[in-house]
Amino acid sequence: MKTKTRLKNKINIITLGCSKNIVDSEVLLSQLKGNNMDAHHESANDDANIIVINTCGFIETAKQESIDTILQYADEKEKGNIDKLYVTGCLSHRYKDDLAAEIPLVDSWFGTLELPGLLKTLGANYKHELIGERIITTPSHFAYLKISEGCNRPCSFCAIPLMRGQHVSKSIDDLVKEAKGLARSGVKELLLIAQDSTYYGLDLYGERKLADLLNHLADVEGIEWIRLHYAYPSQFPIDALDVMAKRSNICKYLDIPLQHISDNMLKTMRRGITKRRTIELLDTIKQKVPDITLRTTMLLGHPGETQQDFEELLKFVETYEFDRLGVFTYSHEDNTHAFSMPDDIPAYIKEERADRLMNLQQDISLKHNLKKVGSTLKVLFDRVDGQYFVGRTEADSPEVDNEVLVLKKDNFARIGDFAQVKITSVEDFDLYGTIVNEE
Repeated sequence: MKTKTRLKNKINIITLGCSKNIVDSEVLLSQLKGNNMDAHHESANDDANIIVINTCGFIETAKQESIDTILQYADEKEKGNIDKLYVTGCLSHRYKDDLAAEIPLVDSWFGTLELPGLLKTLGANYKHELIGERIITTPSHFAYLKISEGCNRPCSFCAIPLMRGQHVSKSIDDLVKEAKGLARSGVKELLLIAQDSTYYGLDLYGERKLADLLNHLADVEGIEWIRLHYAYPSQFPIDALDVMAKRSNICKYLDIPLQHISDNMLKTMRRGITKRRTIELLDTIKQKVPDITLRTTMLLGHPGETQQDFEELLKFVETYEFDRLGVFTYSHEDNTHAFSMPDDIPAYIKEERADRLMNLQQDISLKHNLKKVGSTLKVLFDRVDGQYFVGRTEADSPEVDNEVLVLKKDNFARIGDFAQVKITSVEDFDLYGTIVNEE
């Protein structure tokens, strides 16, 4: 096997999976840079001789993508194009021994909580003074802020507690310090993430402290948007809605994955909530924050889901008309509670149900968008794409929600800046407009 000859090692970090993994990679990158190492995140150049892959192990498709990526770089190592290959993240945490036996070209495997060991293997020291410091890999005007790690919920289908452990909140002081550092670096939007953001503070303070955290973060100078993701519906902290309604820089936006609505499935999924209580919560949310944008996620094809359960969910979505909705099909994950049940719904039926639900949501999204024609909205511009400047409104999170497109030839926008945009036309999931010049 040939190996690259280099005067100095160059490390490239590859990130797969969710925004929580992005934060973990950013922390790793900051530690390596703090050790004066030549480290990069998903470098476009192929001149790195050390590769670190941060994997996802949430569902089957994510696991397969991670395995394919590992095999791709294992092949590069075998060809002599890279010297060292390390794997970390959720997939590695969960299947380390099996993977090590199957893919021996990987030099070392690390779990989600083994950052110091990974750094030591890379020849770096874990610098405690860098805790809370991050080199962000997102566009410089927004950043993810992970408020906790792990999850205590017993959901039948979810393997996250197996990979991330039990819920551990970061302190309000530490999060405010991190937010201030991000603001000083030019970040204008914070996207709050966790496995379960509504559990925040219970382990540290003996009570849910999401409302207090939101208030403190809203005081950070320079942060114009704060966006809340992954709010578990059971035991939702209602006082957080009061803060959202009162503070102007907290987006009137909530990502609240419901997963299902039929009592049969909510019980089988071990969600800790009923249909009636779910509807009561949604009504309370809309009452306290009337102009809120709600994003949810539904899981289809879980063991025991009947056609009647699915039709009940379809009717609920048709009636409630969520602003944003995503769909997952059930993945039979070992060591989860649902793994003991027969995976009794064929893949084609899962996909048919997902297609029907998303077709319905497409119509609902278009209906919502048509109401915005002629209105003027505050837009944060993220990037240039072909002939368009592309941005988002307060109602939209990066990657998953609607976008606003304005023609470059007729408008001027600075990436990372806000502008007022008059909406002139819409599609199912996109808005088109022109920038309104303020006098």
